[in-house]
Amino acid sequence: MDHADKAEPAFLTGRMLVAMPGIEDPRFERAVLYLCSHDAEQAMGLAVNRPVEGLTLSELLGNLGVKTELETPNDLVMLGGPVERERGFVLHTDDFVSPDSTMPVADGLALTVTRDVLDALASRIHRPRRAILALGYSGWGPGQLEQELLDNVWLTCEADETLLFGDDHENKWTHALAKIGVTADQLSTQAGRA
Repeated sequence: MDHADKAEPAFLTGRMLVAMPGIEDPRFERAVLYLCSHDAEQAMGLAVNRPVEGLTLSELLGNLGVKTELETPNDLVMLGGPVERERGFVLHTDDFVSPDSTMPVADGLALTVTRDVLDALASRIHRPRRAILALGYSGWGPGQLEQELLDNVWLTCEADETLLFGDDHENKWTHALAKIGVTADQLSTQAGRA
C-alpha cells in the first residue's frame, strides 16, 4: 500500500477524555481530562475535576512567595495526574502568553509551566481571563492512549469553558457524559452485555 493511501491517525489534542464507569485505575475513577497534546509519540492531559483537598490557588501562590496585586479567587488547585505531581501546569486562555514557554494547545487555549504564569495569575494586568493550575499530569506513550480508547477505557467529547474552568468539580463527569448524550446508568448497563 502506498504511504499516501494511509489515513491520517485521529489525534485528540484539545478534546476531553471521560473515564468509563468501572475504570480499573482508581486514580481515574470519574475523571475528566483535557488533552493538551496527542501525537504518534505521546499524549499528555490534565484532570480538570480532581481538586487537591484543601489547597487553593491563593494559598499555593502564597506558599511559593508570589506577591499578588489582587485578591486571588479561592480557585482550587487540581491534581492533573500521577506524573510529576510536584510540578505545576497552568492551562489558560490565550490572552496570556509567555514568549519563551507558552505552548498553544487548541481553541484559544494554551499551557504554561514556568514561574511567569504564576506571576500573571497574581497580576491585575496580565492575568488570563480563565485558568486552572494543576499539579502533575497524565501521560501515555506511543499507542497507549489509542489502545485504551479501543478498549473502551475512555470516551471523548468536545471541550468547553465550563468543563475546563468551572468550579462544579463534583458534577463535571456527569456533564461531560451528557455532552456525549449518555448517562452513567446507560454505560454501566451496556458494559455488562456481551
